[in-house]
This record gives sequence, structure tokens and C-alpha cells, in this order.
Amino acid sequence: MKKTLFTSAAAGAIVASGLASSAMADGHATDLTLCWAAWDPANSLIELSKDFEKQSGHTMNFEFVPWTSFADRMLNELNSGGQLCDLMIGDSQWIGGGAENGHYVKLNEFFDANGISMDDFLPATVTGYAEWPKNTPNYYALPAYADVVGWTYRKDWFERPELQKAFMEKHGRTLDVPASLEELRDIAAFFQGRDIDGTTVYGAAIYTERGSEGITMGVTNALYNYGFEYENPDKPYDLEGFVNSDGAVAGLELYKELYDTGTPPGSSNWYMGENIDAFRSGQVAMQMNFAFIWPGVEADENVGGGNSGYFPNPAGPTGQFAQLGGQGISVVAYSEKQDAALEYIQWFAQPEIQQRWWDLGGAPALRAVVEADDFAGSQPYAQAFLDSMAIVKDFWAEPAYADLLIAMQERMHNYVIAGEGTAKEALDGLVRDWTEVFEDEGKL
Repeated sequence: MKKTLFTSAAAGAIVASGLASSAMADGHATDLTLCWAAWDPANSLIELSKDFEKQSGHTMNFEFVPWTSFADRMLNELNSGGQLCDLMIGDSQWIGGGAENGHYVKLNEFFDANGISMDDFLPATVTGYAEWPKNTPNYYALPAYADVVGWTYRKDWFERPELQKAFMEKHGRTLDVPASLEELRDIAAFFQGRDIDGTTVYGAAIYTERGSEGITMGVTNALYNYGFEYENPDKPYDLEGFVNSDGAVAGLELYKELYDTGTPPGSSNWYMGENIDAFRSGQVAMQMNFAFIWPGVEADENVGGGNSGYFPNPAGPTGQFAQLGGQGISVVAYSEKQDAALEYIQWFAQPEIQQRWWDLGGAPALRAVVEADDFAGSQPYAQAFLDSMAIVKDFWAEPAYADLLIAMQERMHNYVIAGEGTAKEALDGLVRDWTEVFEDEGKL
């Protein structure tokens, strides 16, 4: 395994000493504000950050905003040059705008001076959370929270002999973790409307939400695996035949079929929270959701403790991919406390802190933690997390990502949920929408 920075206890003590002396050199401790979304991992970060406060003498404040309004609130803060946030754990799609608009401090010199190497982090998280332009060594964030869309299933239901028998009679195969999206669709349809212990249950909770990013974060898990590409790999912003390829059309049709035949009534505008609630309350056999929910599922008195299982997004005809989630942590360029904010980055990058981040329910991207021999067995969902992070793709991270997202949300929701037109028409329309955005940006 590649040796990482501060791997020994002595090195960790040096860092701790450095943090404390830096605060004292300023003559007083600094109040820092870290901005992020309001969700379970944020609560874990509060607990983790107590160590930083103790070592550095600084005080951490937190501004957490619900996901449904997180982008509007925090992008407005950045675009206005506001000084609320010293540190920002911004969504992966923000990295282009954060870099090009001067919102985030470029971290290359700081990383070099402090022995922080991006080679020590999972490559997908470096590309997804830290780099701009993509695939160049220009870093505006440290990978902070590794996340990806995966699946949770009622393992206890799958193992019931009577359901195993019924599924075998219908499909000629064992009711088990699906190897393909087609198998997943069949399993969802099998459970749809079925009576389990006197309760009518349904197949799967999937992402359908229209107002923010939900249906896009869902439908891409089918599109990617059927051949959808954001652009021509050999010609940037060349969309025709890639966004709306025959494979992409088939993938979109499968997602609609999954919605039509395997989801609960009234689930036309569901995202993370609704899916969690449906699964924990015993409404569905499976749920699509970001991996951040897995610690909470495992701890739940109804569905945890071995009653649930976890698996990566299944393959399609052209490959196996999953929608990247997660975020990097950046220093806000408008902060007047950048030195102290950089101390937090330095502290957070330490292997022992990254390990504790995992222990508290966070999701580290440091390879020294996630590639350790004992990691896969550390939690029931750890192997599914590793397998999922190995197959990620992400949405556009262009500065105009919000306009690109709005168009996709509308086109996908109108087709999948409202049943307007055909899959080909929806994707053809998306090509027109995105082409207009890139023309306005001067990139076409």
C-alpha cells in the first residue's frame, strides 16, 4: 500500500503541535464556520471536529442547510462574495464554477507544502470532487465525503422459502441480489402489490423528485449502463448521438418501466428522505439511495441488524456504472480566516482522522483507510461501498451545471413520471437544451 502523509503517531503529534502553535501565533483562537448540507454525516462531522478544536484552539461553527435548499442557499452565498463560510463542503458539480468564478482557493501549493498528495485518495473522488478542469492536476478541494448511489434490499424477505419458490416458478432463477438492471426490474415487479405479513408491499423506491436533482441522480444509473455519454469523448460538447444514442433511449425506457411496474403509489416526487422512510417502514423490498444512508439502515431496529443487505448498482448491456455523490471540502476565497481554514484541511487529511471519520459514520476517500485489509469487513455495507465507488460516473461539473441540471430534470420527469412523449423525444430535447446552454457559454 502506498505510504501516505503523517502515517505515524509521531507525525500526528507534530501536526497537532503545529495546529496549536499556529493558533497561538495569531494571538487568539479563531472562530471558523463550515458550511454543508443538513444530514446525518454533518452530525458526525461535528463530533469529529471536536478533536480539531482541542488541537488547534480554534472554535468550529457549522451552517447546515437541508438538501432541498442547499444549492440555492450556498451558491447564492458564493456568488455574492459572502463571508459566512470559511470552509465549504460543496457538491461535486460545483467544482467548475468554484474554480472558474474564483469562489474557491486553489490548493496546489498548500498540498505540496504539507505533503498532501492526491495520489493518496480514491481516484474517482479526486476527479469528482477536487479537480478543475477534470483530469488535470489543479485542485480546489480535498475529497471529504465519498458517496455513490447504491441499493438496499430486504434480505430477510428475499430469504423467505415461499418467496424463493414463487420467484423460481416465475423466473427460473433464485431470488437474490440482481446481476443486471433487467433482473432488478423483474424483482421489483415481483414484489409489487405482494402481501407480506398482512401488509401490501411494493418493489422499489427510486429517485423521481423534480424540484432539485432527484430524478437526474436516479435515471443516470440506468442511462450510463446502457451506453449514454455526456459528450463525444473525442470532441468536447459534441452531444448528438451520445446523449441520445439508441442505448441511452433503451436505458431511459427501462427506468420508466421500473417506475411504472415496481414503485409505490404516490411516489412521483421522491428523493432521499422519502426513499428512506419507505424502506424503514416496510413499504418496499428495495430502495435506490446514496450510500450515506447505510449506517442508519444497519442501526434501525426494524430493518437493520442483518435484515437488510446492500449491493452496487447492477450492470446494463454496455457496462456497470453508478451515479457519483459526495463532496470535497474547499476554502472559500472570500474568507478572512483562510490560514485557520487551511489548518482544518491539514488536520482532516490525516489518516487517523480519516479512520475516525469512518468509525463515526462518515465516508472517507483516503486510500490508507478504505484499502486497508480490514476495511471490507468493518461494516456489513463496506464491501458494497468499495464496489460502488469503483464504478462511479458524475453529472456535468461545468460552471453552467445548474442550467444543464434544470433541463435534464424537466425532460426526465416529463417522460418518466408524466408519460409525455417517447424516450427518444426526451433525449433529443435534452440535446437541444444542452446545446443552447453551451452556445450561450461560448463553448460551441
